[in-house]
Amino acid sequence: MDLHQLFVFTKVVEHRNFSKAADDVFLSQSTVSSHIKALEKSLNLKLFDRDGRDTILTPHGERLYQWAQKILLLKDEALLDLKREMMDFRGIVKIATSSVPGSFLIPNMIKDFNHAYPNISFHISESSSKRVVEHVLNRTVDIGILGEKYEDDKLFYLPFQKEKLVLITSNELEFNGPVCLEEIIKHPLIMRSSDSGTRSLINKFLEKKQISKEQLNIAVHTDSGNSLIQFVIQNVGISIISEMAAREFAAANLIHMYEIKDFYDERFFYLAYHKNKTLSLAAKLFIENVKELEIDAY
Repeated sequence: MDLHQLFVFTKVVEHRNFSKAADDVFLSQSTVSSHIKALEKSLNLKLFDRDGRDTILTPHGERLYQWAQKILLLKDEALLDLKREMMDFRGIVKIATSSVPGSFLIPNMIKDFNHAYPNISFHISESSSKRVVEHVLNRTVDIGILGEKYEDDKLFYLPFQKEKLVLITSNELEFNGPVCLEEIIKHPLIMRSSDSGTRSLINKFLEKKQISKEQLNIAVHTDSGNSLIQFVIQNVGISIISEMAAREFAAANLIHMYEIKDFYDERFFYLAYHKNKTLSLAAKLFIENVKELEIDAY
């Protein structure tokens, strides 16, 4: 059994598409197809059903995928054991992240990790917390980092960072001390999308205060944390965001930052991975590194 063919096979499974798998491994689509055909021939088994553009795993393909992940991981471990020198170990870790950890946590996490493993590289994609979970469940990434827990039996969550939300305004608007929610909703609001972890926590606070969405004066919805802050700087509205995201802008005197009265809820950032996905050794090493940051979330 050819290890490279197995590797290409796992990429087709994870992308559910020959063309995307080819892009991922820097091969032509025809070469990927040839590898899969050769693997099927050597095993005398059909691994995929082709239905138009859809690529569907057969039961034999599903079983082989589980074995392929274990075999490829064992290969990495063998190479690492033979080299002994951790500095020589190479690999790629694919991470899907929501915006706040993507901007304010992951760069430092990778910087620290790369001191120990300089030849491990990262592929980072940024989206909403909900989309991050979808990427992890679809196995298109190794790890998700997000600010909201979406319960699923297939997911494992590792809490590693605690933080709170704050109110931000332009320099043209000032409040005295902690600001109550009743005062906040009198002003135009800049809100994150409904799929974000920040928005989820805000919605829970509004529900606790028995304030309906109809009572809000939402000036702008945005998927971008950076755009949100720019809207606030331009005094289009005020917003409730991560203290981590607000801190450097407040320190630069670009915005005002305020505590929110009676808002004691803290949130956690989590590292999430699929319990049934056999992770690469590079991904496992990164997770072990993050575990050193783990906090007691409960």
